[in-house]
Amino acid sequence: MLNMTMTPVPAFRSIALVLLGCVAVAGCQSRGPDIALDPADTTPPKRMVTQGVSTKIIATNLTKCAYTNPKMNVRVAAVSEITATDGTVITMPAKTALQQGGNIPLSHDLYNECNQVTPTNSAAVSTAKVPVIEVDADGEVITGFIVADNYYEMYVNGKLVSVDNTPYTPFNSAIVKFKVKRPYTMAFLLVDWDEHQGLGMEVFPVPVTPKTNKYYPGDGGLVAKFSDGTVTDGTWKAQTFYIGPLVDPNEVVENGHVHDTPNLGGRTHPYARRPICEEKCYSVHYPIPSNWQSPRFNDSLWPRAWEFTSQEIGVTNLPAYTRYPELFEGARWIWTQNLVLDNVVIARKTVR
Repeated sequence: MLNMTMTPVPAFRSIALVLLGCVAVAGCQSRGPDIALDPADTTPPKRMVTQGVSTKIIATNLTKCAYTNPKMNVRVAAVSEITATDGTVITMPAKTALQQGGNIPLSHDLYNECNQVTPTNSAAVSTAKVPVIEVDADGEVITGFIVADNYYEMYVNGKLVSVDNTPYTPFNSAIVKFKVKRPYTMAFLLVDWDEHQGLGMEVFPVPVTPKTNKYYPGDGGLVAKFSDGTVTDGTWKAQTFYIGPLVDPNEVVENGHVHDTPNLGGRTHPYARRPICEEKCYSVHYPIPSNWQSPRFNDSLWPRAWEFTSQEIGVTNLPAYTRYPELFEGARWIWTQNLVLDNVVIARKTVR
């Protein structure tokens, strides 16, 4: 996301949230005792390294904007492939349900300039026409409000219930309804889309300087609130699978299943380092588990999500979010450890 105004944050604030919640990661498991989890995979996943821009385009633009005007910030959401140093072919920025198409549940708009859905406030929002995706026939109908920077797809107990219909910009927000019994597991694939694919960088629209304007590492974020009281916060699990841009792939430090960049300064704009390697920058990738959507998937070794403020995310003037404070009350913006460099993230939460 374009992050224009940032405020300093207390050091290790999010780490403190983790420590308050549990002493060890393995003790953070939040699932009900009646869910049989798969065994935890204690083998750290292999890293895959790429350098430079991915040039093999496999989809020119996933954004379908029915209405545009010169003032709208409409960007191209392309998809490409790049080959890592070990020969692995990686889809950039990620393999998504939107790209695969077919009969997928596209998101219902809360706010979307492309579709000219722009309610003036929370009182003007209606959920009456939002379709209910059935997970359990005898379950509870739950309504949720979602803002993701930039793209999300949401699964409940392994079933796809909502796919962001606008993968990059203009920035939109969505409503989802699903019918499920507790305990249930939500899993989000989150993508911070990039225009320099393979580098994790975008083109900044404000003319600062030609160099910083062309190569700008954006940032991500997810905020959501559901009618059963569930909100995004530090109790969620969040794992990163694509980290960049990097001057050197060794800037990513692995501690088991934690993929971090602790030596690169700040984790939010404007404190995060802006590398000058440009098209020579590196990225580090990790394979996404095949069953990450499943309620049986064991995420006990994954780190907790980090919480961020609206100022850190850069959404204080984003109408898709700021027009509806009542709909998101109590929910926190979450991501992984580095808001700027972590580009593909999976976030999970089991609700009991």
